[in-house]
Amino acid sequence: MMAASLPRRDKKATAGHLKADLNRADNSSGVRQLQELLDSVLNPEKPAADTEALDWCKCLIAGGEGFDEFCKTVRSYDNATLCGLVWTANFVAYRCRTCGISPCMSLCAECFNNGDHTGHDFNMFRSQAGGACDCGDANVMRESGFCRLHRLRTGENVPSIPRDLLLMSEMVLPHFILCIIQYLRDGYIEPDTSTERDLQKVLQQLEPQISFLEELTKMGGAMRTVLTKILTNQQTFKELSMGQEENLYAQKNYDKYLSALQNSGLVSLEDKAQGATADAPVGAEGGAGAMVLLGTPAPESPDESSKEEDQDAGQSVGQRKRVKLSSSTKDPCIIESLKHKCFLEELLFWTIKYEFPQKMVTFLLNMLPDQDYKITFTKTFVQHYAFIMKTLMKSHESDTMSNRIVHISVQLFSNEELARHVTEECQLLDIMVTVLLYMMESCLIKSELQDEENSRHVVVNCSEALLKNNTYWPLVSDFINILSHQSVAKKFLEDHSLLMLWMSFVSFFQGMNLNKRELNEHVEFESQTYYAAFAAELEACAQPMWGLLTHCKVKETQEYSKTVVRYCLETLQIWFDAIGFIDEPAPNQVTFHLPLHRYYAMFLSKAVKCQGLDLDSLLPDQEMLMKIMVHPLQIQASLSEIHSNMWVRNGLQIKGQAMTYVQSHFCNSMIDPDIYLIPHIPFVHQDSIRTTSSQHQNAVLDSEQERPMLEGALTFLVMLTSLRVHLGMTDDEILRGEMVSQLCMNDRTHSALLDLIPENPNPKSGIVPGSCSFEEMLSAVADFKAPVFEPGGSMQQGMYTPKAEVWEKEFDPIMVVLRTVYRRDVQSAMDRYSAFLKQSGIHTGNPWPPYKERTALHPCYKGLIKLLHCKTLHIVIFTLLYKIWMDHPNMSEHVLCMVLYLIELGLDNQVQDNKEDEEPCIEEHCHDSWFPGTNLLSNLHHVINFVRVRVPETAPEVKREAPPSTSTEASSYGQNSRRLTGNWRENLREAQVFSLVAERRRKFQEIINRSNTEAAQVVRPKSTSTRWVPPGTPPQLVTEILEIRESMLSLLIKLHQKLSSKQNSLSASWLEDTDTSRHAHGDGITAIERILTKAATRSCQIKRSIQDICGKVCPPVPPKKNSPADKKTMDKEERRQRARERQQKLLAEFASRQKSFMETAMDVESPDTEAAMDLGASEVMESEVLYDCVICGQSGPSTEDRPTGLVVLLQASSVLGHRCQSKEAKKLPTSDEEHIYAADTCGVAHDVRLTLMQRFFKDSSCLQSVSIGWDGGVYVQTCGHTLHIDCHKSYMESLRNDQVLQGFSVDKGEFTCPLCRQFANSVLPCRPGRGSEAGAWHTPTSKKTFVLVKEVEDLQEKLGPFPVRVLLKTTESNLSKEMELVIKDVKNTTQKKYMDYGKNPGSPDNDFLFMYSVARTNLELELVHRGGNLCSGGASASAKRSCLNQLFHVLAMHMRLYSIDSAYNPWTKLTQVTQDREADGFDEERPEVPMLFRDVPSLLIIFVLTMPQPLRKEHFSCVVKMLYNLQFTQAVAALSTKFSPEERQAWRASGALKKNLENADSSCEALLGHVIAELSKDKSVYEVNAEELSSSVWSPQSIEFSLQQFCLPFLRLSCLLQHHLYGDDLTGCPEEEEFMSLAVCLGLSPSAPQPPNVVHSASYLNWAVGAFDLVTQWCAEVTGLSQMQADQSLALLVQEPQWTAPRLLQLPDNYNIIFQYYHRKACSACKKVPKDPALCLVCGAFVCLKGVCCKQQGVCECVLHSQHCGAATGIFLLINASVIIIIRGHRFCLWGSVYLDAHGEEDRDLRRGKPLFLCEERYRVLEQQWGSHTFDHINKRWGPHYNGL
Repeated sequence: MMAASLPRRDKKATAGHLKADLNRADNSSGVRQLQELLDSVLNPEKPAADTEALDWCKCLIAGGEGFDEFCKTVRSYDNATLCGLVWTANFVAYRCRTCGISPCMSLCAECFNNGDHTGHDFNMFRSQAGGACDCGDANVMRESGFCRLHRLRTGENVPSIPRDLLLMSEMVLPHFILCIIQYLRDGYIEPDTSTERDLQKVLQQLEPQISFLEELTKMGGAMRTVLTKILTNQQTFKELSMGQEENLYAQKNYDKYLSALQNSGLVSLEDKAQGATADAPVGAEGGAGAMVLLGTPAPESPDESSKEEDQDAGQSVGQRKRVKLSSSTKDPCIIESLKHKCFLEELLFWTIKYEFPQKMVTFLLNMLPDQDYKITFTKTFVQHYAFIMKTLMKSHESDTMSNRIVHISVQLFSNEELARHVTEECQLLDIMVTVLLYMMESCLIKSELQDEENSRHVVVNCSEALLKNNTYWPLVSDFINILSHQSVAKKFLEDHSLLMLWMSFVSFFQGMNLNKRELNEHVEFESQTYYAAFAAELEACAQPMWGLLTHCKVKETQEYSKTVVRYCLETLQIWFDAIGFIDEPAPNQVTFHLPLHRYYAMFLSKAVKCQGLDLDSLLPDQEMLMKIMVHPLQIQASLSEIHSNMWVRNGLQIKGQAMTYVQSHFCNSMIDPDIYLIPHIPFVHQDSIRTTSSQHQNAVLDSEQERPMLEGALTFLVMLTSLRVHLGMTDDEILRGEMVSQLCMNDRTHSALLDLIPENPNPKSGIVPGSCSFEEMLSAVADFKAPVFEPGGSMQQGMYTPKAEVWEKEFDPIMVVLRTVYRRDVQSAMDRYSAFLKQSGIHTGNPWPPYKERTALHPCYKGLIKLLHCKTLHIVIFTLLYKIWMDHPNMSEHVLCMVLYLIELGLDNQVQDNKEDEEPCIEEHCHDSWFPGTNLLSNLHHVINFVRVRVPETAPEVKREAPPSTSTEASSYGQNSRRLTGNWRENLREAQVFSLVAERRRKFQEIINRSNTEAAQVVRPKSTSTRWVPPGTPPQLVTEILEIRESMLSLLIKLHQKLSSKQNSLSASWLEDTDTSRHAHGDGITAIERILTKAATRSCQIKRSIQDICGKVCPPVPPKKNSPADKKTMDKEERRQRARERQQKLLAEFASRQKSFMETAMDVESPDTEAAMDLGASEVMESEVLYDCVICGQSGPSTEDRPTGLVVLLQASSVLGHRCQSKEAKKLPTSDEEHIYAADTCGVAHDVRLTLMQRFFKDSSCLQSVSIGWDGGVYVQTCGHTLHIDCHKSYMESLRNDQVLQGFSVDKGEFTCPLCRQFANSVLPCRPGRGSEAGAWHTPTSKKTFVLVKEVEDLQEKLGPFPVRVLLKTTESNLSKEMELVIKDVKNTTQKKYMDYGKNPGSPDNDFLFMYSVARTNLELELVHRGGNLCSGGASASAKRSCLNQLFHVLAMHMRLYSIDSAYNPWTKLTQVTQDREADGFDEERPEVPMLFRDVPSLLIIFVLTMPQPLRKEHFSCVVKMLYNLQFTQAVAALSTKFSPEERQAWRASGALKKNLENADSSCEALLGHVIAELSKDKSVYEVNAEELSSSVWSPQSIEFSLQQFCLPFLRLSCLLQHHLYGDDLTGCPEEEEFMSLAVCLGLSPSAPQPPNVVHSASYLNWAVGAFDLVTQWCAEVTGLSQMQADQSLALLVQEPQWTAPRLLQLPDNYNIIFQYYHRKACSACKKVPKDPALCLVCGAFVCLKGVCCKQQGVCECVLHSQHCGAATGIFLLINASVIIIIRGHRFCLWGSVYLDAHGEEDRDLRRGKPLFLCEERYRVLEQQWGSHTFDHINKRWGPHYNGL
């Protein structure tokens, strides 16, 4: 009854009323009313988009007050001690490793900035998947890092919450949440591809409801507690979820939920019980019970299942076998049953079903600060884990989904407490391992390794999406995350069945991505699956392994290692059986993935190193060890083959794999364990080294492959015997070794080094107690090289370079070889090493890799040394030494180097006990005739006299009897049979079968036996039973006996002679004065000396032998004839000598030619040097100037018909307009209080001035009284090269047809100079040199001033008819056409608005103004480049490249089209006192601009450009003199306005006195007095500032200084102009003398220069008529203005000619200041926070980069701004990337960053997030490039921006 009437009443009132009812003791009626109301309001049958229900909820919850007030009230009861702020992807957060306990810890910016992290290891990062702030959570971070707010434990003093406040919430919210769930149930349709969008729609409609929940969570702890109660209360869920009997809708809705459960391959428990007998829904899944787990996730539709079958059928391997896991899975329920008991569980279920919508995820995470919720939610999450995996595998958007899953799981599993709890209660580990296994099972295929047909092993298929797209990573990363907690990891290691499961998971990756060597043709399609394979092994196998290893560091954990090792061996045995491996690996195939081997190796190494276990107790039996060794060895052999180009037909990808295998992120999980495993075999029996043989070699190696293979084998052997990475080095030593080897290859930046050094055994983050940190180690081995800047050079970064002592003592070439991805890095390391030796004067030649002393072996691994003391190896060494001595073709220096290295290793690692000599050396007696024992020392001096070899008859040895190398066969194990290893000619196929022989030896023999293809030799035929006959019929073998009579020692000494190429290089007494230290560095000679010395010190017998051999030393005599070696070396020397002489001769000849050429060239230029001196440097212009065309190469003058032009770049520039008056650069605002004002810039000042003039004066006159081009002026620069204009046209044509991608647009006329490749866009025609009349151009003149003035006037009068004549005369000439075109180019360079300043656009006056302003802009800019003054003098760097002369001629030619009306000609006003013209009926016409308001430099340029060219220098000087008078008068007038009235009165009086003296017209005081008097008449300009008196008193000195400063800009400009027109030199001078030296240069001062302290600016005045009359006339123009206000005329009178150099904004030192202020700042235009904010560094504007929001007419904001602010040049700092981007016209480029971190490197895109600091040098370079307009030349990588920035 009541419910019906309720909705009509006011919601608020109703809510209040209900609340009161519910608060009574008997509240049943209230409860009933509320239920009814809620049922009607929250009716899920209404559309969700209807917000009515939401409003009702808000009112009800607030119980009658406003919702906002209610929020405030609840917040005041917030007792949370955690921050818990949840963020989504792309949010900027912080991570501090110093404060974090878990590596995943993160803080929001606010908590970070409020905490104290100075000096900590922190970084800022952009969240990939989203996260939450951990501030206040002591489980994840140390309390010292909490921020101020969360450190206080605020929760303790918050008052307890009144019961009635949240009463309504407890009643209303369950219904609200149910309503959401019902919407979700309704909206869900099983996704086929089409319905993706429908799910999105449902979510969009629910947006407001979920946002409301999110709002509630933000109200703080009190509200979260209520929500937790509701979400986890099972009773409420039972009552509401199923719906009451009478409510049909609710029933239907519940059924939908059940069917969704079933379709997910999940069943609720009750159903399962029935399903055992009846055909329950389970049947559909393909088998009841545990089989659900194993069948494919149920096919949803028939077409999907058929798809799967097709896939299977398509696989050549035959049907995939699914492995049954049911037996080993502890609890089949893990994967398949779900039962929801509360709202939270069902909410999570739907969140997963809808693929983790962002809003839902945020809501679920926002609740986490509530402890009870956290635990329940974590359990729920674990319970749904399997379901999450299934959904993930089906998802189309697996990337987004993965991120969202990790967003949640990382919050739950980073907390050790929680992880342990869930592990114990919910079997978290079982669930994870099972889920991972299940996931991988979906993509298994049969392994083709070894025995293809009968293999029972299955591996993952790397080309499946699951692996290709890394879909598994969320689950694997969770697993790694929980294994990082010690308590969880221990549980895992103790649980044997789990370990076994995990091993079977790892075995899925064992042998994946198998490579088969292509022998015939190149593979058609290079698969890139290896990326997936390497990533999978690293993430799914290696990372968990390292995680487990971190917990096995102490003795107490021995048992764990033993267990893991045991299971590894068991699994390996299963694997060997499955692939059918007995003892020989299959040929021509290799897999790089052996995770089981690597688990075994790493746990073995850890056990010996940290846990004190004995190696022997962990090793399996003999046979197993051999099996284990084969595959890692096969990889090493294949690496060598790949580098020898034997796998070249497999394409580039196989090289990619070989590189990835040793690459820094993989090497410690791949190659290191492999190399560690290989040498374990010798430890078992004393000297019987037995291993399995490797692939049959079915082809003779090509000769070019032999050498690399031999080198590879030797290098590998050296690596095995010398590297100690896992054999006894401490972690610190490993870190040091890694660091040194990386630094030796190249100088590295800090971040590159961090990246290149393997993460394990030394995690770089978080310091393990007792170990050396990365930074300390770095400062110990390297010096920091701060970035250097050459302007125009590339941007360098701060680098670390090895210290000198590191090069000297620690450079380890073997480690470098192990760690290089590219072979060139090894070379680079050696080059750097030799450069160091040269520089420090240790060794000048070409050094050999140094031999480095090794750390001691761990006692367990002593067996490794025996490898160096076995006869086989010694025979190999002997053979190789002999071959090298005999100059065998395949022996390289590298081979010798490695052989010597092995001898030296043997000498350094002596075998301790000598008992073994008595023991029978198993099977080694067959070598007795070679060497007596196994000790290297005794074998060194053993002389071998004869060797018997069997060679084919055809071998050259039989005829020549030259001793070929000997070669031995290694003993075989077991029967005493010998198998021959043959090596026949290229055309014979070779097949070798090896017995079980030491792998390394076999490899050597194989290579050595092969290494002489012409003379194939064979093993000594000592063997009796030759059971094996090679295929094909080989030539008959003949036994040859070769006489050798050498020992290893004698060979070494002879090699020493050979290398040093002189007889008896070692005298008999040589050993006496040994000093071993000098042998450490050097080439082969030193290496041999070092070995001999070592051997001699170890045994006296050797010492004696050495002395004997040295005594009777003789040239190496082979059995028959003298060795060619000596002759060869002699020839070599001689040839070198001759070549050197020839070279010297050539050089001398060249030099003399050059000299004579220079002399003749000089003669041409200066016929007599005297005259040249007089005339300055302009001699070049006198005779016709010759130009070289850089395209056709011809040289000649520029003519009217075939003009030559300069290559120029025209660009619009606003640099001048941005100049300010203050020396300080403006500061970039970094808070709301700071601002930048543009009013004081040059461009604005000039605009204001012109506008003011145009208000009162005649437009045409205004446009001649100022210059424009401060903003958007056209700047012309050239590289100085010239070309014929017709050649240029054809060049442009060819560029246009060239399809290559160019960085410029040919259609816009852009090109690069054909000679120097500098960017250009136009050609400026050079005027034909007029040799005839030019002679008299600037002879010094003696004419009187008034004569010259008259001449100038006549010249200007000539201009009237002049243009017409020119036009008639030259219409046809090509030159004038070109000039017209260039002017058009100039006009097109800048925007229209920068050209039209006149009242009527397009008028000739406007054009006239633009033309002369171009000249002005270029002169002003050159001044800026010269540092703002001409003190430096000289022809500055820019002069040779200056094109002002040519530019002037082009402009002059154009300006002659306009004549200045002689009545208004400013010249007359400058030089004549005119009668008053008022009488001429001065009607309505506006007055002209008074002379005192005019811009003097502009007048100068106008005069010069409008007079006939070439202008005589005397006339130029005359113009300058007259203009100087005006400029001086202006200076006086401007100065007088600054005086106080009293001062003015005084100066006026003293001036009046001076007027009568004879040189009054050049007396400053007289003129000053006169000007004051004149300007005080009529409307005085002095009335204005009478009240603002200047306190300073003006002394004559300060007056003089101020006048000079006012006139300087004009003098500088005139001087520069004179320099360009007449080639006069600019004389340098100190700054204080600049005024005087300029005046002298311009010819203003007739006399010799005065001493600087008595310079009077007035003394340079030269008046044509009475000075005072002229000044009176000028002043009268000002005072006679009727319309103007005094203050306006004052503003025009006081010009500001002094501008400082242009500067960019001043940036703060720390980048964080900019970032924090701007990265969340809203754009002023669109009021949104831009996705990519950018800052203009010229004016500080904040713009949206690429933002569509601020686009205008299709042009984005940055480009628009660059046009307004810099006339199409913009410099922007990208806030989110810290880099600077330059926009120039239609192109842009990334310039680099001016902020560097503490290690001097950039952090583009803030990826590393370390604190960044301003690098002043870089910023100066940027500023310099902006000021000098060289962006186009210096930056190379330009691209078009299509207006999209």
